[in-house]
Amino acid sequence: MVRTINSYQEVVIPEGVTIDIKAREVTVKGKRGTLQRSFKHVSVEMAKATNKKGQPVVRVEKWFGTKKELASVRTVTSHISNMMTGVINGFEYKMKLVYAHFPINVACDKVDGSKETNNIEIRNFLGEKVVRRIKMQDGCKVERTSEKDEIMITGNSIEAVGVSVSQIQQTCQVKKKDIRKYLDGIYCTTRKVMGE
Repeated sequence: MVRTINSYQEVVIPEGVTIDIKAREVTVKGKRGTLQRSFKHVSVEMAKATNKKGQPVVRVEKWFGTKKELASVRTVTSHISNMMTGVINGFEYKMKLVYAHFPINVACDKVDGSKETNNIEIRNFLGEKVVRRIKMQDGCKVERTSEKDEIMITGNSIEAVGVSVSQIQQTCQVKKKDIRKYLDGIYCTTRKVMGE
């Protein structure tokens, strides 16, 4: 099988962002905070460099990789790019409370000494008495919006925000009923970078 000799991708480091790379552990600092991620499971070379235009970049490259190993190069650069976007702008997901008869009640509060509202309590889902409590991932904030029956989850890490949204949606799944008829739940409606 023919192997590609060298494959690389570069991510331009925007202004106001500082990046540290040490033994495939990447730390990104920006105005919104700091994100850290380990890429030790991927065998690629990572380093800060300068591109042909003179811009500072993070260069991720792989030598003599198979097809699957070469795919990880782009994956790593996408993760780093998302980390940069997170520390500059942050990510915002909106969710809608959908119900036909029993109105879903939602309360957002602070737990574990957090400064942000990082916990959500869902009541009266399909008229059930049970209270569903979901704690957001670290660095995520949940709040009601000015619109009726809508909540917003924000944070710097796209993975953390996405996992928090998934946990809310999966907690409000209809069980033992025809889901074509019972469409109640909390569903993600919009995903965007804050300030766009």
